[in-house]
Amino acid sequence: MCCKKNAINLNIISVFENFMMPVRVSLLVFLSLIVWCNSLAAQVNEELQPIAAPIPPGMETVEFFSPAVDRMMKFDVVVPADYYESEKSETRYPVLYLLHGYMQNYTVWGRNLTAAFYARNLQNLILVLPDGGNSWYINYASSEVGQKNNWEDHIVEDVIGFVDSNYRTEARREGRAVSGLSMGGFGAYALGLRHPDMFVSIGSTSGALSYARKAAAALEAGIDRQDRALDVAQQQRIAAADEFISGIIDIPGFSTQVERTPNGIDFENAAQALAYDPFAIIYTVPKSSIPHLYLDSGTEDGLIEEARELAGVLMLNNVPFDYMQSRGNHNSEYWRRSIGHMMTIQHEVMARALGNRP
Repeated sequence: MCCKKNAINLNIISVFENFMMPVRVSLLVFLSLIVWCNSLAAQVNEELQPIAAPIPPGMETVEFFSPAVDRMMKFDVVVPADYYESEKSETRYPVLYLLHGYMQNYTVWGRNLTAAFYARNLQNLILVLPDGGNSWYINYASSEVGQKNNWEDHIVEDVIGFVDSNYRTEARREGRAVSGLSMGGFGAYALGLRHPDMFVSIGSTSGALSYARKAAAALEAGIDRQDRALDVAQQQRIAAADEFISGIIDIPGFSTQVERTPNGIDFENAAQALAYDPFAIIYTVPKSSIPHLYLDSGTEDGLIEEARELAGVLMLNNVPFDYMQSRGNHNSEYWRRSIGHMMTIQHEVMARALGNRP
C-alpha cells in the first residue's frame, strides 16, 4: 500500500536539516514560512489517500483451487518479456517461488517491493508469488471444523503443480528455487530443507528462522502459545488496513487478517515443531543433497542474530552458503534493496545447475 495525492512529496524535515548554518531572516519571512508549512501539512493530511500499487509489466494474477486448503486461492506470476512470442514457444524457464511475510499477502513482493522489476531485469526467469496467509507455511496439526490448513502442501504440491502444468517451466530441481522474507524466510528454509529434492536453492531475507524452535521450547515448557488479545487501538488499525487491503487481495473468505489466520493448532507437541525447524532439519539432510543456501539481514534488525546463528552452524559443519548483512531494519526499505541481491544469486545458481553457464 502506498499513499500519494497529485505526486505531492513532503520532505520538510530533510530540507531543514540541510541548512545547519546560521541564517538571518526577517520576522515576516519566518512567520510566512511557518504558515506555509502548516498549510501544506494540513493539505496533505486532508488529501492523502491510499492507492493500490500499479501492476508491473509482465505480471498476471492467477486464481485456482487448492485442495490442500480446500479453497480458491491466488498468486501473482511475472513472466519474461518475450514469454508469449511465437519464436520462444518451446523455451522453458527456471522458477523462483518468493514467499511473503506475516500479515502480508501475494501482492506485496511484486507490486510493492520491486521483485517484479528484478525478475524482468534477469530476463529468463519466471517469478511466482504465492499466498500463505498467516500460516507460517506449515501443515497444521489440527484445524477447526470447516477449515483445511495444509499450507506446506499448498505450496509444494498445489502451487508448484499448477505452475508446472500451466507455464513453460524447467519442472525439475535444477530449475526451481524458493525464498522469502521474515515468516517467508522461515517458510523457504523449512520447506526447502524438508523437500531438498525439489529446490536447488533456498533463500531468506530477514528470516524469522527460529519460529519452530521457539514453539518447540514453549511446548516443552508448558507455556501457553495463544496470541495475546489485541487492544482496541490495534484492532481499529487492523480494521482500517483491512478495509483497503482486502479489496486488493480479493480472495473470497480469505482477505481480512481474521480470515487469513488459520483456526486450529499448528503444533501439538515439540516433535511436530522441530520437524519444521531449520536448525534441526539441516542435520538430517545429507551434505550432498543440501540445496544452495542464501541468508541476509539488516544490521539493525533483531532477527539478524538468527541469521548469524544459522550461518555459524553452516560454517562449523563446512556447508557452503552465501551470507550478506548490510545496514537496515525489518522494513520495506531494506527488502527493496535485499531482494535484488538474493534474486540475482539464486538465478545464477539455477542457470549454472541447468548448464546455462560456461
